[in-house]
Amino acid sequence: MDEHVIVVGGGIGGLCSGIYLLNKGFQVTIVEKNETLGGKINIINDKDFKFDLTASIVMTPKIYTDVFTDVDKNYKNYFTIMPLSPIYRVFYYDKTHCDFYSENNKMINELEKVFPGSSVEFIEFLSKSYKKYYLSKKKFLNRPMIDINEIINLSSIKSLMEIKPLSNTVSYLSRIINNEKIRNYLIFSTMYIGVDPYKNSNIYTLIPAISHMYGLWYIKGGLYTYIKALEKLFEEMGGKILKHITVDKIIIEDNKIIGVQTERDVLYGDIVVCNADYPYAISNLIEDKYIEKRYTKKKIEKMEYSCSVFILYLGLDKIYKNLKVHNMYLCKNFKESIEGAFEGKFPEELSLYIYYASAIDNSFRENNTSSMNIMLRVPNLSFDNIKYNEKTIKQIRNKIIKTLKNIKGLEDIENHIKYENYLTPKTLRKNYNDYYGNAFGLSHKLSQSIYFRPHIKSEKVKGLYFIGSSTHPGNGASVVIGGSKVLSNLIEKDYKK
Repeated sequence: MDEHVIVVGGGIGGLCSGIYLLNKGFQVTIVEKNETLGGKINIINDKDFKFDLTASIVMTPKIYTDVFTDVDKNYKNYFTIMPLSPIYRVFYYDKTHCDFYSENNKMINELEKVFPGSSVEFIEFLSKSYKKYYLSKKKFLNRPMIDINEIINLSSIKSLMEIKPLSNTVSYLSRIINNEKIRNYLIFSTMYIGVDPYKNSNIYTLIPAISHMYGLWYIKGGLYTYIKALEKLFEEMGGKILKHITVDKIIIEDNKIIGVQTERDVLYGDIVVCNADYPYAISNLIEDKYIEKRYTKKKIEKMEYSCSVFILYLGLDKIYKNLKVHNMYLCKNFKESIEGAFEGKFPEELSLYIYYASAIDNSFRENNTSSMNIMLRVPNLSFDNIKYNEKTIKQIRNKIIKTLKNIKGLEDIENHIKYENYLTPKTLRKNYNDYYGNAFGLSHKLSQSIYFRPHIKSEKVKGLYFIGSSTHPGNGASVVIGGSKVLSNLIEKDYKK
């Protein structure tokens, strides 16, 4: 095909879309405002320590490898991926912990050892929630969802009735899981897309379900290694990358794509795939007359957004043997610790996710040092009462350290800190154009999901498409990768000669 595709933004969605489109014969140029590709899936490099910037969890590994096998490449020549066991170590406020496995025999043995009698209800949860994933993927996630008939038809309605998405996560889990500690682990796991589990659909319990069914995996060198692998593949296939160039405007004439205006010059193209966050793109890159009525700038501002994150990066002169790659700390006042992020306040007690690649990866623990990411869900920038200034950052940092010291084996952590850095909602807004500094795009509440989420294809402009966390199918690296395949097939269909 002769059409030239300009991809605005070199995040994982832009890279994967570009690879699939190159394989279909399109010419593709990626334009990225930062010096590195990957968007929020990025890296911090200090002279003594390195850290994955945000994303760290690899679910449904076949989606990651398919990008390579689908274009007749052996992924093993680009990156190394391995299963994790256990997938999580969960620490509780009372100094106890439980390991969670994807292998059923290990999981059952661990549950019966730590929480006798709980394994039957856990298996029941896996069965019910995996079915939600299977139906969601088959009927909704793997489809473009640009036509109302994709959802309003007998088959889709029947699937929705089987999924039963209306009750919230906590209510749904409470009917299956009696053990509070197990239940809180599952609730916490559903928050990877930034919604309040006490208010939003139980459909997101499919996240811990598929984590246990498919396992969690680790890419050697950290998740940014995958971005570098995609970048290498994209360039090998003939794609062009322009870094450190900001796109100021998507140029449209007579409802048709002309190209993009950058800070330097005009790049002409037939198709634009916008990998910039959808709310930012609507508010900054597209003229009002080309914006769909249901997503005007005023309406975008009033939509519901996901929560944000505060990440503390610690470089340590010690390796902690009691940690796994993925860890959680769940506090006593669990509900309060969760809901604060959605109510514009910081809780007194914290529940944390701790990423510790140094547990298995020598590239994160050179010279007997180690790198630790601690992630806390926090309010996004739509709350005027919270200012992420130096005072607030110090308070959050100190509270995180205090919480870590409550984990058995980490009591001495403050004595071993040699490097500190942090990420706040302000970082996400400044560096990655997240509208309210929210970490997971538009909220995934039901009225902003599937067909009711911003579409991957413009209804008004020929040649304008979107990919990313705020568009269908939604947030999460694996989900966006899958969405890029759906998008590329749609573009091929539109331009097939």
